[in-house]
Amino acid sequence: KTPASWSRDGGFIIYEEQDSNGGSDLWILPTSGDKKPTPFLQTPFNERQARFSPDGRWIAYLSSESGRDEVYVQNFPPTGSKWQISTDGGAQPQWRSDGKELFYLASDGKMMAVPVRTDSTFEAGVPKPLFQTSFVGFVTGGFEHYAVSPDGQRFLLNFPAGETTDAPVNVVLNWFEELKKKVPLKQ
Repeated sequence: KTPASWSRDGGFIIYEEQDSNGGSDLWILPTSGDKKPTPFLQTPFNERQARFSPDGRWIAYLSSESGRDEVYVQNFPPTGSKWQISTDGGAQPQWRSDGKELFYLASDGKMMAVPVRTDSTFEAGVPKPLFQTSFVGFVTGGFEHYAVSPDGQRFLLNFPAGETTDAPVNVVLNWFEELKKKVPLKQ
């Protein structure tokens, strides 16, 4: 079991659980009452990286049901309706803090933004690229590769540093004596 997201009101945790075939399903754990987990998505496909919307009424997640990883949204509690958000592969969905925008990493490494409306029903706009990252083919790992500021205007990216080479270390002994020889000290 791997926790994925906690609803802002603290009432629910959504987590990933491996099924008997080695795939991943999404489960909901209420934090009060009987605290009995219930399945959110239990399919033959992999569902991961779930995130509650700020108002707790929607869950964005990653699913392999189309044959590749894509970002989807379903309402919570689930009614069976769902919306595909990414159009050419995607992972690691995150909501802007007001719930009016959804971000994800596209399969080509672009950071994408999708305007959304969550008034009485869910409506998603057209995904637009914000900038290129170095995460091509690297976005479905077990940890988050980015964080977004509450206003959606700044991103903090977590990626491996380039290769480093060990710089030589020079140790100078008796440097003060050498300095005296080159620069006579006044007494």
